[in-house]
Amino acid sequence: MTDHRGDPEATPGVRDGPLYVPVRPGRGCLVTCFFRTPSGRRTAVAFTTSVQLLATLGRDHHWIRLSATALRSLTSPLGCAVTVDPRSSAHPLRPPRAARPPRREAQQRR
Repeated sequence: MTDHRGDPEATPGVRDGPLYVPVRPGRGCLVTCFFRTPSGRRTAVAFTTSVQLLATLGRDHHWIRLSATALRSLTSPLGCAVTVDPRSSAHPLRPPRAARPPRREAQQRR
C-alpha cells in the first residue's frame, strides 16, 4: 500500500493506483453510479479490479478508471463516501417456479 499521509482525505486501506468505477451513459457523457449502504447512506463504489466490478454488477455494466483522489473530488461535494470493493448484500434471486399444469376445475366423478 502507498503512504497516504500527504493526502488529507485519503481513504484508509485504499491503494493509490487506478480504481474501476461503475458509470451509466448520460446525454453525451458518463455519469457516476451511486448506491446505498446497508444503513441507507449514499455512496460511490469502486473496485480494485475490473473482474470484481463485473462479477458484482454484471458483465455488461459500464465502467471507467479513476484514481481514489479523483473519485473523492467528484463525490465529496455531494456528501457521498467512497466504498471500495463492496460485497453484494442483495439476496440472490430465486429461479422462477416451474409452471404447474392447469387445474381441472370440472372433473367428472364416477
